Amino acid sequence: MSELEFQIKIASTGATYEVPAEKSIVEVLWDNGFDVETSCESGLCATCMTRYLEGEVEHTDMVLDEEEQKEYLCVCCSRSKSPLLVLDL
Repeated sequence: MSELEFQIKIASTGATYEVPAEKSIVEVLWDNGFDVETSCESGLCATCMTRYLEGEVEHTDMVLDEEEQKEYLCVCCSRSKSPLLVLDL
């Protein structure tokens, strides 16, 4: 796994998925049957805001404030700084 790749874990099922450097979290979720709504897909609207439970997020959105970033990320554009990110899905 390169530095740009990481894994996401779905808290409700324990399923783990690889997020390659060339894909977003939401694309991996879609590929695995999750119905996550998006609008802008560039971090400008927060439509895809998702709660996370573990991991260190690299926030690249432009809408979440500092408090929201402690619990949520925009899965269309944010990445993980840690090897594993646990999503509250």
